[in-house]
Amino acid sequence: MANPFLGAAVSRVGWAFGTGLGSGFAPIAPATVASAIALAVYWALPISGDSPALYLMIALGAALGVWATGTLVKPTLLDPPQAVWDEVIGMWVTCLLLPKTLPWLAAAFLCFRALDIIKPFPINRLERLPGGVGIMADDLAAGLAGAVALNLVRLAFFA
Repeated sequence: MANPFLGAAVSRVGWAFGTGLGSGFAPIAPATVASAIALAVYWALPISGDSPALYLMIALGAALGVWATGTLVKPTLLDPPQAVWDEVIGMWVTCLLLPKTLPWLAAAFLCFRALDIIKPFPINRLERLPGGVGIMADDLAAGLAGAVALNLVRLAFFA
């Protein structure tokens, strides 16, 4: 017999992470709020854009996110607006290899939000994947595209 208390606890953990610890319930622009919180958390941590700790946070966060955001999916709403953990991880991906300075982090924020909202091809195709995979994949791709673009700019003009 399954333990109902354990099931409820696991469901609450999925809800907590999937909603970005509740930031997905922001009344205006929850994805933007979650991205800003993710950037503030990254800024506060004693790690840099090339730190193995950042890569580990992204890898573990992405794996956790597939499950957690998947717990929020409903048959009629495949990517609920409350599911913002994907923005957290996508924002961190955008910061990869960038200097940890306010101008570069502001550029990362603007670039990621633009790519996440516009969803250019092929990023837009990834959100069609089922469940939490689709929720996470498009933001991971947007973050990667942002990281590549910003690092190319950095290397071309500021190296």
